[in-house]
Amino acid sequence: MEFKHYSVLLEECIENLNIKPDGIYLDGTLGGGGHSFCIAQRLSDKGHLYGTDQDEDAIKAAGARLDEFSGRVTIIRDNYENAVDRLKGMGVTKVDGILLDLGVSSFQLDNAQRGFTYKEDVPLDMRMDRRQTLTARDIVNTYSETELFHIIRDYGEDKFAKNIAKHICFERNKVQIETTGQLNDVIKAAIPAKMRQKGGHPSKRTYQAIRIALNRELDVLQNSLDNFIDFLNPGGRLCVITFHSLEDRITKNIFKRNENPCTCPPDFPVCTCGNVSKGRVITRKPIVPSDKELSENKRSQSAKLRVFEKA
Repeated sequence: MEFKHYSVLLEECIENLNIKPDGIYLDGTLGGGGHSFCIAQRLSDKGHLYGTDQDEDAIKAAGARLDEFSGRVTIIRDNYENAVDRLKGMGVTKVDGILLDLGVSSFQLDNAQRGFTYKEDVPLDMRMDRRQTLTARDIVNTYSETELFHIIRDYGEDKFAKNIAKHICFERNKVQIETTGQLNDVIKAAIPAKMRQKGGHPSKRTYQAIRIALNRELDVLQNSLDNFIDFLNPGGRLCVITFHSLEDRITKNIFKRNENPCTCPPDFPVCTCGNVSKGRVITRKPIVPSDKELSENKRSQSAKLRVFEKA
């Protein structure tokens, strides 16, 4: 299956990265290489782009797409949380810009065999990195009712989380839940019929929650942004595209803390904590897709771009 991924907020990202032809850049989430292609196009032979992705299909697709820039592009298969260490190991001390396009790719959603979709009946999987042994099936069948409740409540923000977790545990005691079709039936039974009429597919929030938990998406983001800001050259920018409120909140709060890290009480006349600002937030409000982009790609509907510039 061809790796397809619409590059969300492409023009806005390129504009906000302020690409210098001789600069060094990191695309932490390569995907199909759409954003990277536009970055590489703007680099001279002295510039360089490093791209990371944990998905083997993305690595193959991006490699083919970026082949014409092979002299100025280095592709690394790894989770972006390890990107700074990987680049330091290659002798890179700082970069001029970093891009993260978070969440699941169109290819991962559309390739039913990857087990991300609730639209077809396929084995539960949802691994972004298939070298990982833990799958969505393992979470559904082995996590306690309390763990499932917390995952669905905290990562899916589903008000029926308690009932869904209860139903999962009840049904799996009769027979293992192996497929998306089985899981859909369980979720459907746990949500009142009247409530299933609105808010999209009843499985949407639970699938998001399991996927986030399985791939440690929020932990990785939380653990990476400070390191990325420290890894920027002065004037360098970090651009982060989020797709749901949990990611956006983490990004917004970490950017805010790096801009204003002072921990002194507000009534202190002089700062005594010694924490110094690392830069400024460029986007007071997040950048969202244009009407044109929304008409071309409905999946970009929830996308938000936030930008931080290093001092």
